[in-house]
Amino acid sequence: MKIALLEPLGVPADRIEELAEPIRKAGHTFTWYAEKSTDPRELARRSAGQDIVMIANTPYPAAAIEGADRIRALAVAFTGVDHVDLQALGKKEVTLMNCAGYSDACVAEQVIGMTIALLRRFQDGDAAVRAGKTSLGLAGGEIAGKTVGIIGCGKIGFRTARLFQAFGAKVLACARHEREEVVSAGIEYRPLDDVLAQSDIISLHTPNNAGTRGMISREKIALMKRSALFINCARGPIVDNRALADALNTEAIAGAAIDVFDMEPPLPQDYPLLHAKNALLMPHTAFLTREAMERRAIIEFANVERYLAGQPQNVVEYR
Repeated sequence: MKIALLEPLGVPADRIEELAEPIRKAGHTFTWYAEKSTDPRELARRSAGQDIVMIANTPYPAAAIEGADRIRALAVAFTGVDHVDLQALGKKEVTLMNCAGYSDACVAEQVIGMTIALLRRFQDGDAAVRAGKTSLGLAGGEIAGKTVGIIGCGKIGFRTARLFQAFGAKVLACARHEREEVVSAGIEYRPLDDVLAQSDIISLHTPNNAGTRGMISREKIALMKRSALFINCARGPIVDNRALADALNTEAIAGAAIDVFDMEPPLPQDYPLLHAKNALLMPHTAFLTREAMERRAIIEFANVERYLAGQPQNVVEYR
């Protein structure tokens, strides 16, 4: 079969070649591109004639999929697949695979880091030192004793919850399905409105799909405590980010740490959260560690090898 990796995976070139060697030894053709492209026409060109297409988190729109005239499988080096036009993909009867699990640790750690940065006012403290000031007025808060709400308690949400528990927090969870391991860990399931109203810290961990898009609406944000902190390292479109910015600017909530937006950075200068009070913003880095990039590369190539062997793994049902 012919296989193409359309973009870099965040690991060195020699590592890509090493991971591809078993595929080539099995008699398959492997091509990869060291330069990332977001141009649908270029992605279509790279996809043409390929039986298996491999991507990471670059959008893969209908125009690119239409150019993939022989595609049988799409391997996505990412957990979410909302950057793929699934309707267009479904017309071609393509097997879709992801790399679920590669970023569980680093996303959970970033949520904790951003929470501490807000509570302990790292940005204000850094500015104070640079301006020749003291710690006056910079008293912060602690995670210990707080109630944390986890919205979406899958693998990443559960891992994040356990870290919060290690800091001494009580954890509430909202999820479509309750799991015994979550309950056994002392985490209480509650309805979404209860989690929003009762939590001091709220961390979002749901996928972006038709059922969750816009879920954290203006009305839901209004349920939060004035002292609440909101953390989003999941997906931007799940939140009404204009409403979130308004809540920050009117001090309806105390702060937010956001890693994901309605689009990938760079953000337009009129984007509301850029001008919101007490907002810590990151350019979508929660998944981005050296260790995670290595893990996802290994999983991505393993997915391809298993598909070639007739035993596909990490298959995403999308039709």
